[in-house]
Amino acid sequence: MSRLFDVGAAIATPLDSAPASKIARARFDHTKNTAELEAWIDFHSGSLPPLKNFVLPSGGACAAQLHVARAVCRRAERDIHPLVSRGSIDPEVAKYMNRLSDYLFTAARSAAKSTGRTEVIWTKE
Repeated sequence: MSRLFDVGAAIATPLDSAPASKIARARFDHTKNTAELEAWIDFHSGSLPPLKNFVLPSGGACAAQLHVARAVCRRAERDIHPLVSRGSIDPEVAKYMNRLSDYLFTAARSAAKSTGRTEVIWTKE
């Protein structure tokens, strides 16, 4: 939750208009934070079967809630991109949000597996 507050601070402190002192205080430490997410993704991915198809949100209550969190994260990521394009926020904030949504997807798959639930594979009708 603290990292989400850090993301919020970075978004609320536009690089193109905020005073330098506030920008420095709200600076997002992307190196550490993004690397931590990537390590978590690698940890969970190691015990999951490789994806060969799209997976629909499924896998029990915990996995479903993680899929919802991922959808909310993706929506926030899409909303951040215009701010990055304008130069208002550090592009690394968008990268972090992308990795966070990937982590939530991986965590949902891991939760489904750990509870013995089946993931629903998308099939075109």
